[in-house]
Amino acid sequence: MRSFTLPDLGEGLADSEIVEWHINVGDAVEVDQIVLTVETAKAVVEVPAPYSGKIVSRHGNEGDVINIGSLLLEIEESNTSDLPNEPQKQKQDAATVVGNVSQKNHQVNVDDFWIGGQHNESTEHVVTALPSARLLAQRLGIDLNRIEGSGLNGLVIDSDIYKAADKQTPGTEVLKGARRSMVEAMATSHQHVAAVTITEEALLAKWSAGEDISVRLIQAIVHACQTEPALNAWFDADTMTRCLHSTVNIGVAVDSRHGLYVPVLRHANEFKPQEVRQWLSSTVQGIRERKIGREQLQHATITLSNFGAIAGIYATPVVSPPQVAIVGAGRIIDKVIVRNERVYNAKAMPLSITFDHRACTGGEAARFVRALVQHLEKPTH
Repeated sequence: MRSFTLPDLGEGLADSEIVEWHINVGDAVEVDQIVLTVETAKAVVEVPAPYSGKIVSRHGNEGDVINIGSLLLEIEESNTSDLPNEPQKQKQDAATVVGNVSQKNHQVNVDDFWIGGQHNESTEHVVTALPSARLLAQRLGIDLNRIEGSGLNGLVIDSDIYKAADKQTPGTEVLKGARRSMVEAMATSHQHVAAVTITEEALLAKWSAGEDISVRLIQAIVHACQTEPALNAWFDADTMTRCLHSTVNIGVAVDSRHGLYVPVLRHANEFKPQEVRQWLSSTVQGIRERKIGREQLQHATITLSNFGAIAGIYATPVVSPPQVAIVGAGRIIDKVIVRNERVYNAKAMPLSITFDHRACTGGEAARFVRALVQHLEKPTH
């Protein structure tokens, strides 16, 4: 029998949330068959089986947050006669430490917690737990003695601690997936970006009825980036370097019940309006179904947040390093304007553009905003 633990998904992240199991105990699986879907702080990833055989046990439920190295499956291989036998001494040593749980199978160091701090033969109750679970319990104020481990032979794993944390205070929850990613991204931005926000309005008198607001915003951002490339850039403070991009990759903030996602429309400068709409529709659908790959969330050079589609007039959008700018569009409002001593009614789109003043001058940001407004105020193409 072989054990399969959560592998390093190549994202530099320590944990993942189980989104969906695709197999059950007793099922037969083949090598590279997708057995579960997990969500890291960056994307949704499908995990394949490393062995062929029969599923003997399955560990973790949908919604659980698990660490790299956590036990996922035990698989009875189709042909186990070729497997080398584990030395008896190693089995005994592993049992001494973790209560018959093989360290080799788990690929992590496992320690135990002895009630009263006494490690002797008279100890009646032993709590075995992953080191990461013990650390997590300390941080969340969870008493390990009250936890019933779901791992092999009662081993307490990280997901057990998360479940206990969810139960201890009604209405509280442990943040997962995209919400965990948002915490890290916002903290990084707050600590490292010299953020300044400029506000402006675009008068939409020349728009046709039923204009696609998101498409027009994306087209206007492309135009503004081409007019003033300083805001279509990445900045690295450690090396004091700035990279101005000729290609416009727009990250579009999408709100979902799972949290905030920012898929990237790459080469937005090459898309026609109808193609932009098709991309938006298919991408939003993928997010709702939690079927968006990490490659779809990478390499944005500037971001759009159309928060006005829900509510809000002006805001202070948050820049995501290494980007240096984000465009926020507020709710379209009715305005009364005076022109040539005459009063007019007009629709206006409030705009809030935040930029990193370390990488952009105020003049560059103002020219970007002017180009953005001029394009938005053009008539329908």
